[in-house]
Amino acid sequence: MTTKEVSAIDALYPLLLQEWKQSWVTATNSPGELKCQVEAAWGEGYQNGEALIRAMDEAGVQTILATDLLAWSYRRQARFAADMTTEIAELTQRYPGRVYGLADYDPFDIRGSLIKLEADVRERGYKGVYVHIYGYDIGLDHRKMYPLYAKCEELQVPVAMQVGHVLEAMPSEHGRPMQLDRIACDFPGLTIVGTHTGYPWVDEMIAVTTKWPNVYLNISAWMPKYFGPNLLQFMRSRSGSEKVLFGSNGLAWDRYLTEMDRLEIPKDRMDKILFGNAKKIYRI
Repeated sequence: MTTKEVSAIDALYPLLLQEWKQSWVTATNSPGELKCQVEAAWGEGYQNGEALIRAMDEAGVQTILATDLLAWSYRRQARFAADMTTEIAELTQRYPGRVYGLADYDPFDIRGSLIKLEADVRERGYKGVYVHIYGYDIGLDHRKMYPLYAKCEELQVPVAMQVGHVLEAMPSEHGRPMQLDRIACDFPGLTIVGTHTGYPWVDEMIAVTTKWPNVYLNISAWMPKYFGPNLLQFMRSRSGSEKVLFGSNGLAWDRYLTEMDRLEIPKDRMDKILFGNAKKIYRI
């Protein structure tokens, strides 16, 4: 099969409009703070929503879950990049079924974040939450995160969170995937998605995903040619293919999906990874 035969849902996509991309570059100009040149992989960004939708059509991407990325600077204790809440909500209304939002959360402003989250979900059509924990210097299972998990369980929306190492100048240890095990113990009704494959703790991420029916693995941020043998085996298996989501994290869709074609995954299982699993858990 080829991925061209399957519509894709990109379950982790930074909203790469030019205004947001420029705000990210400006915010990360602090010397040594940005260890990866991620903005080079992102390109210049799209001029507007129309250009974004056109690129999705060309790549065979039906829907994106756009992150309202609250990446917190470990050194400056300030937000990276612009808040895109309004822009995501406008795109959701202008292009029904094509763009949805993933809300943010600030563990240093718990009450304010929960009020905003409820509005994002109930009024703006957001489909879940995305957490980038590292700059706060706390773990994903820290007590300041538990109000978020309780609220998402109440609202019946998934929480996606970056796990594995982080390429900005922040402590990576806070992203150990095994922390999801404790969260799943305490919130059995919460859908949890670990992103970025969990590298270098990929086996931890697979173990937690296998253990818990409500935990999923998003392969975002890594090109398929870099997937290790254990992750590939998991994706090719019947049970594993039901627990894996596609997400680009802004990497080029055409290149990413072309590399997915080379993984020799049966059509029915590839369909779940690229489309079916995200459609189910995010209720698209």
